[in-house]
Amino acid sequence: MTTKRKCPECDEEVRGRADKVYCSDYCRNVANNKLNRDTNALMRNINNRLRKNHRVLQMLNPKDKTKVSRNKLLASGFDFTFFTSIYTTKKGGVYYFIYDQGYLVMEDDYYLIVKRD
Repeated sequence: MTTKRKCPECDEEVRGRADKVYCSDYCRNVANNKLNRDTNALMRNINNRLRKNHRVLQMLNPKDKTKVSRNKLLASGFDFTFFTSIYTTKKGGVYYFIYDQGYLVMEDDYYLIVKRD
């Protein structure tokens, strides 16, 4: 005698393959979206800031490398306190990266924006 399997999302009967967990694609998607969403406001806000910083760097750096002023970055909404990694060169240059887009502090309030391959 086999027991009927229940969908963990809606409690309906699961029919089909023995390893099937959800009754439908809809329930599977709902469950995965719940699992993968940012669970608290802090994470959501940080991820939003990182995405905005990345978009600003992409917009100002349409090729692989460009030089921009600090004022232009700030006017675009860039926030210097949010980045994903730091890379220090052998010569001591410090690049701050937001995913694949990075910047290097230069003289006279200018920044070199680069794209990492």
